[in-house]
Amino acid sequence: MVAGTVTHLAAASLPEPTVGRLLSSWQLDVPALLLCGALGAAYGWGVLRLHRRGRSWPAARLAAFAVLGLGTLVVATMSGLAVYDRVLFWPAAVQNILLDLLAPLGLALGDPLRLAVEALPGTTAVRVRRAMTGRIVRILTFPLVSTVLVLATELTVYFTPYFATALRLSWLHELMYLNLLAAGCLFVVPVLTREQTLPSWCTHPVRAALVFLDGLVDAVPGIVVMTHGTLIAGAWYLHHAPPWDTDVPHDQQTGGGVMVSIAELVALPFLLAILVQWARVERAQTAVLDRRLDTELVPVPAPPGGPDSPSAAAADRVRPWWETERNDVADRIRRQRRGD
Repeated sequence: MVAGTVTHLAAASLPEPTVGRLLSSWQLDVPALLLCGALGAAYGWGVLRLHRRGRSWPAARLAAFAVLGLGTLVVATMSGLAVYDRVLFWPAAVQNILLDLLAPLGLALGDPLRLAVEALPGTTAVRVRRAMTGRIVRILTFPLVSTVLVLATELTVYFTPYFATALRLSWLHELMYLNLLAAGCLFVVPVLTREQTLPSWCTHPVRAALVFLDGLVDAVPGIVVMTHGTLIAGAWYLHHAPPWDTDVPHDQQTGGGVMVSIAELVALPFLLAILVQWARVERAQTAVLDRRLDTELVPVPAPPGGPDSPSAAAADRVRPWWETERNDVADRIRRQRRGD
């Protein structure tokens, strides 16, 4: 009772949030800081180890992991959102959607699984790859399973006593953060990683379709929150409502609307990342095919008697398909050979 009174007094003393106050208000979250430090140290060690071997790691991946991934973790757990999350619902909703969607996207774009495989010693890298393709991991990261887990996690947070209890208990609040982050990573990281952790049928066109479907599913919790008649953690927010904002139902509607907006905004770069990967894979496969065809091309001498002679017809039957067929691929190979 004393703790609740102290929290209520602290809530009443908070000024009305503005853009400036949200940007300048920060509070320390030790467990979140330790998690960010551990993830950053492990990733940095992997990049440094590759550099010592004379190999480079893309700066864009490093920036995505550090800025978009770890940066989002810091903002969600220690910024003004964390300062106001116990007096207003919408900052808590933004926190949760950032941890569930945006932070996993940043971490996945850093390709940490590939970095681990390339940086670790041979036997350890084999164990890591084996763990990534183990039965439990395959089940949890199976696209439809992971999508259901993300949706179930968000609905469980808001429509069970989970969220309301987490507002009272700090350790459960931290566990909720980790729960949301882990659920998001189960879907995003396998889809974006270059390591083959998904079934073979999950080609890039299939992944793009799954990301599009996931974007629709991710909007469901926000829509439900925005239209739900019963207040989420209503007793807590009614009791701790600050004097400058006592409209708790409107606060919840705002939180649901923000959740939908962020979910749809995150889906776009997620889909673009898949399309970029798809294009790179296609270019790499085309380059490999071109090199293989170059090694297989054998000059064929002109047949005696001209192109209409019987010997020319026989030669056509044994010449490579790209010299006799008429289509775009064959034309491109013939132009390339003439250029050589």
